[in-house]
Amino acid sequence: MKIDVRNAVVAAKEYFEGIQDMIGNSIDNILLEEIELSENKRFWYVTLGFNRPVTKTERTLLSDVISLGTKYEREYKIFTIDAETGEVKSMKIREV
Repeated sequence: MKIDVRNAVVAAKEYFEGIQDMIGNSIDNILLEEIELSENKRFWYVTLGFNRPVTKTERTLLSDVISLGTKYEREYKIFTIDAETGEVKSMKIREV
C-alpha cells in the first residue's frame, strides 16, 4: 500500500472539487464523513458529505415553500481510491 489515509482523502476531495462545475449545484461544506480500507487493502473507500440547496420543486411542506431562507440538504458520495496509485476509480451516490 503506497498511499496513506490522508492522501486517499485528498485524492477524493480534489477529484470532487475538479468536477464540481459538472454537477450543476451550488455545493458547500464538504467534509470527510467515513473512510475504510478494503479487506484486501487494494482500495480506500472515502465518503464525503456536502450541503446543496433544495429547489422549490423538491420542497413538500407549505411552510418550506413560503419560507424566506434557503433550505439545504446533506448529500454523500463514496469514492473508491486505488491504494497503490491514489487514482480515483469511482464516485457513487451513498443513500442514507
